Amino acid sequence: MSFTDVGEITVTLRTRVFEFGWQSWSPTGIYRLEETPPRAADDNIQTICYRPQTPVPAGVFQGEGLLAVDPGDGGPVSVFSAPGPTLVPSIRARRHGDRLRVSADGPVRHTASDGDLGAALRHWAATVAEGHTPAEFPAVPPMWCSWYGYWEKVTDTDILDNLALAERHRIGADMFLIDDGYEAEIGDWLELRPGFGSLERAVGAVREAGRRAGIWVAPFLVGRRSRIHQTHPDWLVRDAHAGTMWDQDLAVLDVTHPHAAAHLVEVFRNLAALGIDHFKLDYLYAGAMRGRRREDVDPIAAYRRGLELIRTGAGPDATLHGCGAPMLPSIGLVDIMRVSPDTAPRVLPRAGDISQPSQLGARLTGAAREFLHARWWVNDPDCIMARPEVEAREEWAAHIESGGGLRGSSDPIAALDAWGLETTRRLMVPTRTDPS
Repeated sequence: MSFTDVGEITVTLRTRVFEFGWQSWSPTGIYRLEETPPRAADDNIQTICYRPQTPVPAGVFQGEGLLAVDPGDGGPVSVFSAPGPTLVPSIRARRHGDRLRVSADGPVRHTASDGDLGAALRHWAATVAEGHTPAEFPAVPPMWCSWYGYWEKVTDTDILDNLALAERHRIGADMFLIDDGYEAEIGDWLELRPGFGSLERAVGAVREAGRRAGIWVAPFLVGRRSRIHQTHPDWLVRDAHAGTMWDQDLAVLDVTHPHAAAHLVEVFRNLAALGIDHFKLDYLYAGAMRGRRREDVDPIAAYRRGLELIRTGAGPDATLHGCGAPMLPSIGLVDIMRVSPDTAPRVLPRAGDISQPSQLGARLTGAAREFLHARWWVNDPDCIMARPEVEAREEWAAHIESGGGLRGSSDPIAALDAWGLETTRRLMVPTRTDPS
């Protein structure tokens, strides 16, 4: 990458730098000059949770499409940002004595904003949204999600059991989301894992109960074990390795290939035909990875085209819910967006990397991105977990309650004690419609 200087700022002992992470799981926050921001623990995490193929040198601050500097002396906040959602440069700042030198590998806008850093970020978000997002975001009712209770072993019976328990215990979930674990392989979304049961049975029961049905899909990933990988290697982006998960290497679906594009539309058309109208789209970072596609298009353009194809298949009234998604390139194309790494039953992440599942990482990055809510989309801070085995469950509940975003329970309802039931009922309210 070639970086060009775009600005210089005089620093003080109170100068703070705001780094904006590339995608949902990428750490985002405010750091003092003497602090070292979070960085990927290994190459696989760099690919899956940070900006792929974009490591950060030591001693450098780096934001993806946004880096803001509060000089700490009462002067204006400097905001260095992408010109829009379709071109997202990496923006770096390195200290040289009493100066902070800012550079970027693409065009940036440099604006000076009076007031504090929070006000500057809110103004920037509102400005970027102009012409891309609706004037207002309606309230989204709460949901129940299978992931943190059943992981990849979910069955149709688990969905039915929790549907009945939600009614019995007055858990106000408008939508039931079947998360990862129903599919036969990553990429084979219309084939079921042996042992899951019947998708038609689960979705039908949810709809008959007067609730909406949702499902998890990682639409741009193709696992090496999948039928798609084995039978249609020409549908894959060449020279693009999306990391290793599920004990296999991951390839990227080439949405510029006409047959792959038609397949993507058909997957979502079939799922919608079952009665599903909420689609949690995960690991979306893969769609914007560099590589050789059938058409010579920019990776971000390919990513946005992929989301448009999904909308075509899912239907204009479906809810598209991004996760693991490039932030800026998703503006105007998703209705709900995860704004943090995954939470977990534990407070601290493994390997000490806060991009990895943990309450700490989810709290820090979710709070730092609260200003996006009802400006770019409905924020998703990740799920409520209130069963007794969850560490620091009171603190996690307080974090969920502090924001205006999506509320979703992900406990097996039968595992909740009295505190867990009362807390879940209290937190399961619609999203706030006013910007945070």
